[in-house]
Amino acid sequence: MDYVALDLETTGLDPKKDKIIEIGAVKVINGAETDSFSTFVNPGRRLDERVSELTGIEESDIKDAPKAETVIIDLLEFIGDLPLLGHSILFDYSFVKRAAVNAGLSFDRDGIDTLRISRACCPDLNSKRLLDMCTHYGIELCAHRALNDARASHLLFLKLQEDFSAKYPDLFKPAQLIYKAKKEQPVREREKKRLKDMVKKHNIDCPYDIDAMTRNEASRYYDKLRAQIEEEKY
Repeated sequence: MDYVALDLETTGLDPKKDKIIEIGAVKVINGAETDSFSTFVNPGRRLDERVSELTGIEESDIKDAPKAETVIIDLLEFIGDLPLLGHSILFDYSFVKRAAVNAGLSFDRDGIDTLRISRACCPDLNSKRLLDMCTHYGIELCAHRALNDARASHLLFLKLQEDFSAKYPDLFKPAQLIYKAKKEQPVREREKKRLKDMVKKHNIDCPYDIDAMTRNEASRYYDKLRAQIEEEKY
């Protein structure tokens, strides 16, 4: 089977609010890895300590990395027409789909979910996390780095396929991935100025690159700062 195993590291779990910080992908042709894709991505904001602790990715790794709208072109070219594979693949697909839409590109794809397969085929295992499934199958994994996780998902799929595809053939076939995304509008000049003036006036350590924010991001952050400032008055 041919596919691209995909994994992302992100600033959080919500594709509407959070951003990609690392992409890892492995191209698989006839069951064998033939190529790989790996890059850091600049999310336009500083990383939270919890994200760095979880992933091992530091601010210095992403500071000069390309933005998502640049990276996404190369990623889609790498994927081509192949289906995607991953552990909870809809999560990764949703971030890629949103980045593609923001770059003015269309991206609709079928996918294979190793988490779904694990839950259906291994109900007696206490945990179906990628790390625990890899431990169960003796697959080495340095977790929470995108390329490592993508490659591990591919190797896990091969193990699960060997053990269960005859019994559950439909689980191992690509199925349509569905996630709807609208293009986000960039922050307007007057909104940039309003936010920059607030940050300067109140000496706020802003974690965002204000010029790179979307209109929704800028609005949410402005409202958050205004609420904090009002609370400090009392």
